[in-house]
Amino acid sequence: MNLRAKIKEVMATELMLEVSVDEIGDDSPLFGPNGIGLDSVDALQLVVAIEKHFKLKISDQDKAREILANVDSIARAIEEAGLV
Repeated sequence: MNLRAKIKEVMATELMLEVSVDEIGDDSPLFGPNGIGLDSVDALQLVVAIEKHFKLKISDQDKAREILANVDSIARAIEEAGLV
């Protein structure tokens, strides 16, 4: 399973999403009206899930906004941190 697929799987499981893994595009926004509809509570859960499953710590709030933009940005952050 590639990294992006794993991220989607973690999101679907940990956040109990209403959408299926197949409906989450790599570059689809995760938040806002054009995205899959995550909210601030989901953001906190997602940060915890990413740390738990991928060992990526996201402590800076501005960075978090960038990293959590979409699946691609999460994967990039994990790759840049050398965690894959």
